[in-house]
Amino acid sequence: MSLVTTPALATQIPLVDLQAQYRTIKPEIDAAMQRVLDGSQYILGPAVSAFEQAFAAYCQTTEAIGVNSGTSALHLALLAAGVGPGDEVITVPFTFVASVAAIEYAGATPVFVDVEPDLWTMDPSQLEAAITPRTKAIMPVHLYGQPADMDPILAIAQKHGLVVIEDACQSHGSDYRGRRCGSMGLFGCFSFYPGKNLGAYGEGGAVVTSDPGLAKKIRLLRAWGEETRYEHKYRAFNYRMDGLQGAVLGVKLRHLEEWTERRRAHAETYRQHLAGTPAAVPRERDGVRHVYHVYVVCLPDRDAWRARLAEAGVQTGVHYPIPVHLQPAYRDLGYSAGDFPVAERASTQVLSLPIYPELTAAQIETIAAVFRAGGPAA
Repeated sequence: MSLVTTPALATQIPLVDLQAQYRTIKPEIDAAMQRVLDGSQYILGPAVSAFEQAFAAYCQTTEAIGVNSGTSALHLALLAAGVGPGDEVITVPFTFVASVAAIEYAGATPVFVDVEPDLWTMDPSQLEAAITPRTKAIMPVHLYGQPADMDPILAIAQKHGLVVIEDACQSHGSDYRGRRCGSMGLFGCFSFYPGKNLGAYGEGGAVVTSDPGLAKKIRLLRAWGEETRYEHKYRAFNYRMDGLQGAVLGVKLRHLEEWTERRRAHAETYRQHLAGTPAAVPRERDGVRHVYHVYVVCLPDRDAWRARLAEAGVQTGVHYPIPVHLQPAYRDLGYSAGDFPVAERASTQVLSLPIYPELTAAQIETIAAVFRAGGPAA
């Protein structure tokens, strides 16, 4: 996850506090890492295998394949689904750039549809107009911890014979109408970037699926395509997960439900404290469990409010200030300003406030007090 943050100088309330989390689980983490060091299996190995089994069960799938990043997870899922040169993959422009980069890594062309107002996930009503004879897959993004509206997306995909690959890189443990995000499409892809709800102590990612044949293919693709040593079935990649990351993630997964409920409780505290202020709080889709990877409010004068919060010692982030279709690196896709008005408007208004399990009610009250004190120019 890439983010734009206010300077940390004199920050009293950080956007994310990874040190605080480590202190709460230090003995478990240290022991798990020591076991890897003692066994000296630093690439894949038993710690990664144990985590894969536990994470698959957590995601309500039968298979999980650990890789070295969320980007690699998306890339391998696309390849395993048969996406390649000449194909198109429909996704959204309001996401981190890795969602789109992975499509191009597979040799395919990204095609965008706008997001839903206030929810900021793929707008299913725009999907069918974007489908062409070259369309191979749909990649909804469960943004900020909020599930995309999967039932209509899945129905449209089935109608047109398309693959659905869930970008769940920000939504570990989020549910959509009783189903875990990552379990509804052919594949679900996760990032374990350190700041994620389930974060490694470095880079990491995973693909989940309930298709054992495709899981086997991804396991080969992540490790040079070797079925037997030095015999390469596929032209493949070095996308393996480190043993130390598997150990860390195995420990942290045991705490994820408790941490998620704390995030949700913090979101409710924010909602109560920000009532009547200029900050429009997140809307949670009916029938879902939002896991609040980031807590995003909307403010027409976003940048002025960021400065005001920084003066008060509150670090903030913007996820994301430039939609992918307006990024300099992706101008060749042929889109222009105005093509996706909801995404473009959101990019000028969204502001991420601190949220993590160790955040306190007093800290939330301090943040809310800045908004209650008056406008950013006051």
